[in-house]
Amino acid sequence: MLPARTYSVSIRCEWRSLYERIWRPEFFPKWASGLSDSELFQDGNNWVANGPEGPIRAQFTDRNEHGVMDHFVDGGDGNVIQIPLRVVQNGDGAEVMLTLFRQPDMTDEKFSADAKWIMRDLRALKALVEG
Repeated sequence: MLPARTYSVSIRCEWRSLYERIWRPEFFPKWASGLSDSELFQDGNNWVANGPEGPIRAQFTDRNEHGVMDHFVDGGDGNVIQIPLRVVQNGDGAEVMLTLFRQPDMTDEKFSADAKWIMRDLRALKALVEG
């Protein structure tokens, strides 16, 4: 088992409405800089982009009624990383939660840097949605 941490942000938007707005892979580059610094392009079941550390291929969970936005990222080294992402109800708003799994070769510094990156991206999503 891999050590894991879940990070979240509260967003003033009804959760189903938020999910419908943000679940599509094409929307991710607007806020998820850890995934892509450019547009995502569909290639069969995969989405391809220039990630911060080089080209990536990603697969995304299909639209669903449960707020699940999981994605699986291959940075080109054959190691596919699962990234659980959820939108859930939080009162009359939403909570967006992303789980970071510490990979076997990840240093303390890299794990901490990734956590900071995730929070920066989640805050960017909040700012984008709330204006």
